[in-house]
Amino acid sequence: MPNHLSILGIIHTAISILAIFAALYALFIDGKISPANNRGKLYVLLTAITCVTGFPIMRFGHPTAGHTLGIVILVILPIAYFITSLKFLGRSAIYLQVFLMSFTLFLSCIPAVVETLTRLPINGPIASGPNDPIIQKGLLTLVILFTVGVIYQFVKMWSRQKHMNDQKVDLA
Repeated sequence: MPNHLSILGIIHTAISILAIFAALYALFIDGKISPANNRGKLYVLLTAITCVTGFPIMRFGHPTAGHTLGIVILVILPIAYFITSLKFLGRSAIYLQVFLMSFTLFLSCIPAVVETLTRLPINGPIASGPNDPIIQKGLLTLVILFTVGVIYQFVKMWSRQKHMNDQKVDLA
């Protein structure tokens, strides 16, 4: 079977897969994607490279929704990276950072689902296009995973903060 990806498409896909794995690894180890540590920095770097390498790829000869997602991700990443330095946000800054970093992962997974299901298997892709019911179910699953994941991260952060505050009270 012929490969329907250009060299740039192959590089872009490989980097995007590495970015998603970096995010999942950070979530597993740290419970969040934190741009303050090397796992989070790796995710940010790989995600930015993924977005930039995706811009010249035009499967249909013109920019697509995937290109728009790349721009949105590139706008959100630096905001998420530096939001904790905005002192007027107080403790909410870390929650906003977690939400925004998770949101970039969610946005990155949208084209991953669409492209995978409309390209594989090569001899007969699972989905015919972005409006195919299987893709819609995949995207709904992503929304549910994103929502549950962010809530879980918030609860863990709140619980950790409460535990640290309780320890401070015990020491006093």
